[in-house]
Parts: sequence; structure tokens; C-alpha cells
Amino acid sequence: MKHLFFFLLFLCLQASAQQVDILLIGVSHNYGNAPAQDVSSIYGKIRKFAPTAFFGEFLSKEDEQNNMDYWCKADNRKRLENLRQNRNINEDQLPQTIDRLKKIVESNPNDYRSRTDLAHAYYLNQDVSNAHYQYWQVYTQLEKAPDAALAAYVKQLLSPELDVSGRSMKRLKTSEYDLIAFPMMQELHITALLPMDCQDYDLNWSAAALAFYKKFEHYKKDSTAAYAAALKDILQRRDAGFGQYAQQEKNATNLTAWLNTDEASAILASGDFYFPDLYTLTGFAKEEMMAQIHWWWMRNKGMCENVVDQARALKHQKVVVIAGANHRKYMQDIWGDMPQVTVRNINELD
Repeated sequence: MKHLFFFLLFLCLQASAQQVDILLIGVSHNYGNAPAQDVSSIYGKIRKFAPTAFFGEFLSKEDEQNNMDYWCKADNRKRLENLRQNRNINEDQLPQTIDRLKKIVESNPNDYRSRTDLAHAYYLNQDVSNAHYQYWQVYTQLEKAPDAALAAYVKQLLSPELDVSGRSMKRLKTSEYDLIAFPMMQELHITALLPMDCQDYDLNWSAAALAFYKKFEHYKKDSTAAYAAALKDILQRRDAGFGQYAQQEKNATNLTAWLNTDEASAILASGDFYFPDLYTLTGFAKEEMMAQIHWWWMRNKGMCENVVDQARALKHQKVVVIAGANHRKYMQDIWGDMPQVTVRNINELD
């Protein structure tokens, strides 16, 4: 009877869960090598979808504080140290400072000095997604209407020239956020970028990747082995895919549309995981490869859960998710198995 009660409770919770409709856009993290992009069709699809929230590939403030190490933790610490030296705000004063500055920019959107202050406070609060959103609005304004005094103030307070690695201010200028997310958020009057990233398994992923790399490098050197011809064919196929990606990056004026195809997903997956037919070759480091895939899947699962949990908690039914294109297929498959969740690839919309 006890088990029946919990089973019925589970069914009731599933039935009452809020529907979440997700528009997923797989993107490049750097459009700087691509020609000028025409994303007007993507903008049109987002407008038609009419989201009330956007999610980006950033950690929440709490996860940033609790994750002691992951791939860009050192870069984030360095930025934090620089900005505290420029102007420190006590941690207990940050929430009220942010609230005060938000009210100022809401009442006067053209107060870019206060936007700079708000970006600075967000960075100190380790809310990088929204710090970047405010900084983006300042530097795009400076590109439209140069202002020496404002530029000097930005340099003095934010030191963007020092933030050049990781998820940095420099990277922002050629990113998916500059190209797609932030312009549409601004148009749709969405004032916050919600974080969805999961780095809980980054050290596990790195260890698994290193273990595989060491074994696979040794494996490739035995050119006389029975598997050598098949391995050579697989590696050539992988290189051909990389060449195709390079051509798309060089020539495509809507690179994002191609990044959301199954063809692109297979090429991107081959970067870390090669192809399944490789796993059947004699002596291949399959265990290490499976560990890599597991930790990558766990990261994507965490990202998917973060989106759905926050969307439901904040009552957002229709959301746009911007993620690196190598996440797209994994996330789409994970959401496809979640109850009360609908996910659509940007290419599926008219």
C-alpha cells in the first residue's frame, strides 16, 4: 500500500507539471571567423515563437561559487580580482546595490554609466550571464555613438582589455550572445539571461578524456596492426568532416542554420568521440571512450534539468535555449524523453 501511494503521488506530480516548450538553437561560440551573418530568418522564428525567457551557457551564481574548479574557473577568478581592485563592493551590499541600479536603468534605459555600474556589480556577484548582458548593451551603444567619457569610464571600471580568456568580455563580441540572444532579448524586453550550464562533472570529463587520449595515441602508432587500414579510413573520414566544417565557417552567411543539422552534429561529435564503428576495432580503448561519453551526457542532462526546473519555478512556458552546437543533439534527445516538455530545433520552425 505504501508503494502504491508513492506511485500514485508520482503520477499526480507528473500530470500536474507545467508544460515547457523549448526552442533550441545550437550555435558557434565564435562567429569571428565567419563572414557577416544574416540571421534575419532566425530572428523571425524567435519572434513567432514568442518566448518569455532565454537561457544561456553560463553557471548560476550559486554554482559558480560552489564549483571549486572547472575549465574556466581560473579566468573567472582573475576577472573577479581585477574588478574588485577597480572598485570593491562588500558581498552583503551587492543585492541592494544591484536592485538600486536595476531600478535606475529600468527608468532610464539610456543611462549607460549606470549600466556599466550594474554590469560591474553583477560580475562581483558572480552572475556572469547578466553582467555580460549589461556590458553588451554598453559597448554596442559605444559602437553606435562613440563617447570618449563613457569609454574611459568602462575601461576604468570593467577593464575589458584584461578579460580575454574563458567566457570573457572579449569573447562576447563575436559570440552567439552578440549575434542572436542579446539583440532578441532587447527587442522582446527580456531583462535577464537565465543560466543553465552544469560543470559538476568537468573534472570527471577531463580525467576520462586524458585517459582515452593517452591510450588512443599509443593505439594509432601501431601501423602494422590488423586494424590499421580501418583506423586510417575512420581518421580520414573525421578529417573530411572537419574540412567541411571549415568551409561552412568560411563561406556560410547563416552558419547557425547549418550547425543545427544532423550532418553538423555528427561532425562535431566526431571531434571527441570519433565514430561508433571505431569502437568495434580490436584493442580500441572502448572503456575510456564510454567514460568520456557518459560524463558528456551527464553534463547535458544537468543543463536540460536546469532549464526545465527554472522554467517551471519561474512560470515560463516558452523559452529559448542557446547552446554550443555540439550540445544540440544530446539536449534534444534528453528533452525528448522528459514528460510535459516539447523541444524544437530552430530549423524545424517555418
